[in-house]
Amino acid sequence: MGKQRFPPPGGEPDASIDEMFRAAVQDVKPLLQTPQASGLAKPKPRARIRKAALDAAEHLDLLMPLQAVSPPDAAAAALSYQRSGVRSQVMRRLKRGLYPTEDELDLHGLTQTAARDRLVEFLARSRDGGRRCVRIIHGKGYRSGARGPVLKTAVDLWLRRHTDVMAFSSARAIDGGTGAVYVLLRG
Repeated sequence: MGKQRFPPPGGEPDASIDEMFRAAVQDVKPLLQTPQASGLAKPKPRARIRKAALDAAEHLDLLMPLQAVSPPDAAAAALSYQRSGVRSQVMRRLKRGLYPTEDELDLHGLTQTAARDRLVEFLARSRDGGRRCVRIIHGKGYRSGARGPVLKTAVDLWLRRHTDVMAFSSARAIDGGTGAVYVLLRG
């Protein structure tokens, strides 16, 4: 069947659109439909294989692993991270300390495990409390000796992996400098 061209609007005033449609589909035959078998049970959906549920501690170890050794120059390095979608203007304001910090957590002197547990609790409590910007003091690692700043490196990794953290940046000198970070939480 060749293409049929319909007249432009305003041409052939006696032909209606319905007649043109019927003429275009007159050779079309409806598809045969197979009737469904009656009396048969519907097949059961296959069960999805679920992964074994992990302990909270195992899950935490996967999400926020403990750190081994830090590079020696990490004490003076400033931390900075922004998740995709965070505007550069927001990051600039965070680095300048222009967002008011609504809560603070000090991790000085804690082991990595204790610091990680406190950090997770603190972030959950801050998020549930509707806080937008918090400060976390991790220290510069001066007492860590040759190992470098263990908590600083660990906090950097943990915050990057936490789903509620949108961005973070080392604090201004008056608020702890490279020994603390401002953290912008998901709103």
